[in-house]
Amino acid sequence: MRLKGKIAIITGAAQGIGLAIAQRYVAEGASVMLSDVNEQALKAVASTLAMPFIVADASIKADIDALIARTIQDFGRIDIMVSNAGVINDPVDFLNLKEEDYDRVMAINLKSQFLGGQAAAREMVRLGTQGVIINMSSVNARLAIPTLMPYAVSKAGSTQLTNVMAIGLAEHGIRVVAIGPGTILTELAREAALQDDASRRRVLSRTPMRRAGEPSEIASIAVFLASDDASYITGQTIYADGGRLGLNYTVPVND
Repeated sequence: MRLKGKIAIITGAAQGIGLAIAQRYVAEGASVMLSDVNEQALKAVASTLAMPFIVADASIKADIDALIARTIQDFGRIDIMVSNAGVINDPVDFLNLKEEDYDRVMAINLKSQFLGGQAAAREMVRLGTQGVIINMSSVNARLAIPTLMPYAVSKAGSTQLTNVMAIGLAEHGIRVVAIGPGTILTELAREAALQDDASRRRVLSRTPMRRAGEPSEIASIAVFLASDDASYITGQTIYADGGRLGLNYTVPVND
C-alpha cells in the first residue's frame, strides 16, 4: 500500500497504460479521479474500480479546469497528477504530413501535459501539497521514426517539459518526472506497430529483451515514481524499453 491515502488524477485512464496505472494505484491504496474522452469505456473502468470519473479532453483548458475542480470537490486535494492521454499519428511521409494532423498530435500529447501539470501544480501550491506530476513520454523522444514525426516531436517536448517543470516547481516541494516506454502491448501498439508478423519481428529485432512490455510493467514504474521511494528523483525520464535505447544494431528474432 505504497500510495495509501493519496489522491491521484489519471488522464487517458480508460485503456492501455492509463488503465493499468489506475488499477495499480487503487491496489496501492490511492483514490483516483479517472479521466478520458471515451465515455463508455471510462464508465466501465470507473464502475470496476469504484472510483469517480469525468469525461474530459486533456488538450482543452476548460476540460482540464473542470477535471481539477471536480477532484478538489470530491477529495479536497491532489497528490499525484498523471498526464497519460496521448495519440499516435498515422504513418505518413514528412513531405505529405498535414498541418492539422501535426497540430492534433501536439495538442493531445504535449499541450495536455502543460495544461494538466500547470493546473494541478497550482492547486498543490495553493494547498501546500508536496505532490508529484508524472508525464508520459516515449523512447521516441530520442529515437526518430520519420513517418511518425508529430508523435516523436511531441514526446521529445514532453521530456523537456518535464525538466523545465521540475526546476520551476522544486522550490514548492513538487516533483515532476516522466516515463518513456518502448513498445508496450496496448491497443495503440497493436494497431500502430504490431499489426502483423512482419511488424512484430521488426519491433522485436531492435529490442534486446526480445519481447514487448506489458502495461502493468509501466504501472509499476508509475507507482514507484509517485511514492516516497522516489523522493529524490525529479526532472528525469525513466525509459522502460527492454534495452532499446542502448542498441546500435538489430538482433535476430526467432519465429
